Amino acid sequence: MPSYTVLIAIAAVILFLAMLVVRGNAKSRAPLRLQRKPVMTAREQQMYHLLQTALPECTVLAQVAFSALVTAQGWANRNRFDRKVADFVLCSQQLHVIAVIELDDRSHAGRERQDKERDAMLRLAGYVTLRYANFPTQQALRADIEQLLTQQAGAKASPLPA
Repeated sequence: MPSYTVLIAIAAVILFLAMLVVRGNAKSRAPLRLQRKPVMTAREQQMYHLLQTALPECTVLAQVAFSALVTAQGWANRNRFDRKVADFVLCSQQLHVIAVIELDDRSHAGRERQDKERDAMLRLAGYVTLRYANFPTQQALRADIEQLLTQQAGAKASPLPA
């Protein structure tokens, strides 16, 4: 008779697991409760307008998923960047990426290691990350981008029109 007890116990476990799966599926079919949220914080909006004003010949993209910038083989590699977002991506008019721009605030305190890992990941894909803790002046921002483009081109002339 002990074999019936084992069979009943196994059946009970299978029934229990099936109920968990059904309950999990029922929860996933529940209506979504979504709320609208701003695309950028007030501080990010200020930086966005600064970038547009200082570099009108460039295209400024905001809140760009890393998955739009990089790819890799295998889920394990993609999982390392698939939920990361760049604050801004500065592009030429032909939409070639010039730089990834991060606006750091107090939330980055104590996260320097994670920021370095993000920067290294982008660098590995061929991108340069510029980080600003405070708002640069238009002239300083323009000078940073001109210097970056000059380094990339290996040229001595300013790559951005005056």
